[in-house]
Amino acid sequence: MELIPAIDLQDGRCVRLYQGDFAQSTVYADDPVEVARRWQAQGAQRIHVVDLDGARSGRPTNRPAIQAIVNGISIPVQLGGGLRSEADVRNTLALGVERVILGTAAVEQADLVARLVAAFGPQIIVGVDARDGNVATAGWLNTAALRAVDLIAHMAQLGVQRIIYTDISRDGTLTEPNYHAMAEVVKPNGPAIIASGGVAELSQLQRLATLGVEAAIVGKALYAGKFSLAEAIDSLK
Repeated sequence: MELIPAIDLQDGRCVRLYQGDFAQSTVYADDPVEVARRWQAQGAQRIHVVDLDGARSGRPTNRPAIQAIVNGISIPVQLGGGLRSEADVRNTLALGVERVILGTAAVEQADLVARLVAAFGPQIIVGVDARDGNVATAGWLNTAALRAVDLIAHMAQLGVQRIIYTDISRDGTLTEPNYHAMAEVVKPNGPAIIASGGVAELSQLQRLATLGVEAAIVGKALYAGKFSLAEAIDSLK
């Protein structure tokens, strides 16, 4: 299982939210490039970046910071937040971002996802953010009458090869992942699942690995010093 450290951008700075609440934001670094370089030095194979301002506003916002991160490291970057059009996706890939993550667009514009998957294949990831099993959109400000498992099944039919599944109730809480939900969405012939939300201990990463997830995104546990990225990678060897 791959470990992917997260960088959440708000006003160009590296922050973490509690359960996706913009009012509960903690700034961890003013220079996200420095943070990305630290994760690379500790063994990261890629970086997960979220444009929080973009997720809330519906349009890419932290472009200078994103470009600086891409230029400042030699490992791939995957980016989500505010990508709601084909132009947004093409412009983001043109920055040198390896993979883009569609969230709200997957719920509201399935035809867009289908076109982008046809054009870019595995560079398109769908982010499924769930609150009590239902899908949340628009930077988690809205909850749709749509079950996460149903959205994943639909995305698989469109050819999406990879899903990032986030349990909002666990995100930024340093409690534990929602193992039951993860087990529900990992299917033998389904899309690869990247788990996100709630990791606080190395043993939890090992348990996620046994569920068959492809990768785990880790954020607050690293920033809060629960363990180092190098320790986490070693624990999975």
